[in-house]
Amino acid sequence: MNSKMSHATIFIVGTAIAFTLTACGGHHYKLNPSMSVPAATGTVDVGHDQNGNTTIDLKVRHLAKPDSLTPPKVVYVVWIERSGQAAENQGALQLNDNLEGEFKTTLPYKRFEIFVTAEDNPHATGPSGQEVLRQQVTP
Repeated sequence: MNSKMSHATIFIVGTAIAFTLTACGGHHYKLNPSMSVPAATGTVDVGHDQNGNTTIDLKVRHLAKPDSLTPPKVVYVVWIERSGQAAENQGALQLNDNLEGEFKTTLPYKRFEIFVTAEDNPHATGPSGQEVLRQQVTP
């Protein structure tokens, strides 16, 4: 295969992959940081699995360790809140030594708010701590 043919093939395959990902309905959102952690950044990639459920891939950077907040907390918790419904604890968001973290889950919902709070308990039944990141997700 010559060089021109090889580059054309790579371009066509790359374009097809990009089109497929777009056609699957994936969305990329930036999370909005609170004033208490202005350096924090977060993104959430939202897609759909083969059953039509919503897939979430949340990534954060520059988020302070929860025990360095004022007041200090134990853990960050990821919450999902649908319109008119109570927020649902999705689990703990763990940070590495570089202050980065990733959280993945699958949900049956299409429209919701995703947010992160600093909590004393990873099994909190409702958000009670400081909110650090938030974004509305819509199809």
